[in-house]
Amino acid sequence: MSQRIDRVDALLRQEIGGLLAREVQDPGVGFVTVTEVEASPDLRHARVWVSVIGSPEEQQSALRALRRAMPFVRHELGVRLRLKRIPALHVELDDSMSRGTRVLRILDELERGETPEGLPAVELLPTPVARLPREGDAPEPPGAEPGTAGDARAERGSADGGPAEPRARRPRRQGSDSRRARRRTEHRGRRG
Repeated sequence: MSQRIDRVDALLRQEIGGLLAREVQDPGVGFVTVTEVEASPDLRHARVWVSVIGSPEEQQSALRALRRAMPFVRHELGVRLRLKRIPALHVELDDSMSRGTRVLRILDELERGETPEGLPAVELLPTPVARLPREGDAPEPPGAEPGTAGDARAERGSADGGPAEPRARRPRRQGSDSRRARRRTEHRGRRG
């Protein structure tokens, strides 16, 4: 993302959080924290990620109340901010805190030697498998474990089968920085 969009995201997050805390009078909103705002590059749409404390039913109720309040929030943003376009606001539930808490709880149970509760019976991530050799692969160096990558230069090798020499770097042109600086100062002199 560009720096401008990042600044707009931060500004929207700050203003929306303030509006929800002070201006929105709907009791269904409850205690809501705006965790992130992601605006599209053309500023037509923005996702507002919120964290809501409570049960899943309370969270869904708060999200419905927030969605009802977004036209008011968008109007207030238009009054307060000097932006060419105020994006349409789409509220999403940010569950990263609950997932982080769950991971910490599982790690704590594992540390105590207990079997964590609530883990799925099916493995979610694929098990890593050793890479099988294919036609055209460089031969494994002696003493290396099969399937390991090793050093890229050693794998590349030289024409006679020995280790490859490091690639030589092109020498840097001398004086190029001073020429650029001189051009910049000459250009500045022409402008003003």
